[in-house]
Amino acid sequence: MKFKATPYHLDLLNDLDRLSVFFEAIGEYDGNCDLAYDLGCGSGILSYFLNDYFKEIISIESQKDTFGCAKENLSCFDNIEVVNSDVLNYKFDKKADLIVCEMMDTALIDEEEVPVLNHAKKYLKEDGKIIPQGVINSAELVNMEREYIHWDENAKYEEYSKPVIYSTINFLDEINPDFEGVINFKIINDGIINGLKITTFTKLNDNIICGPTPMLNPPLLVPVEETSVKRNDFINVKIKYIMGNGIESIETSIL
Repeated sequence: MKFKATPYHLDLLNDLDRLSVFFEAIGEYDGNCDLAYDLGCGSGILSYFLNDYFKEIISIESQKDTFGCAKENLSCFDNIEVVNSDVLNYKFDKKADLIVCEMMDTALIDEEEVPVLNHAKKYLKEDGKIIPQGVINSAELVNMEREYIHWDENAKYEEYSKPVIYSTINFLDEINPDFEGVINFKIINDGIINGLKITTFTKLNDNIICGPTPMLNPPLLVPVEETSVKRNDFINVKIKYIMGNGIESIETSIL
């Protein structure tokens, strides 16, 4: 099936690693489930995957041009309803077996995954599931070429610590979007640090964890105060951000 898509969603469709892990996770359902919500459905590709396993799918997309693509792509399926609405304004009237929400970005900072799920999971059955199930965030100290926040595509940097897992989030839990924490790093090389590399691993379900792909949580490079370090030093970095409020909400300081 050929999908109509906006340029951005075409890039999403071309990220086959991203598509394959969602396809695999959805494929673990047995085909006897009643209702799935696809929140922020984009071009409709995940609703297309859901079609074989759920009697009813409600696919919600706020952007009009993207909604138009999804509406056309899914028009031949009687069990899929495509709705043009912001999820936060949509009047849910049924509880679902599954919520699929791929409003993902590194550490959940620059997209609406957290506010949307905190609102929508009230309409999930007691034994209902969410895909993805959650995320695991790690960070490492680096020396980076650029002096501003950026993703790591075509970026040059040198690593000065091993990765440290600093946050694990289960989407079934109520999530506080205001994150604040202190990360302790052990330095592995002499030199100068000036950045923090954040990497997010996506937990699709109990069996599938996906590392970054080009269109699914690419690593994020964040400036920190330039500091000279030596091998085996310990450095504590305080980091704050608001999930769903954009990368401009990130604050860092070396303690």
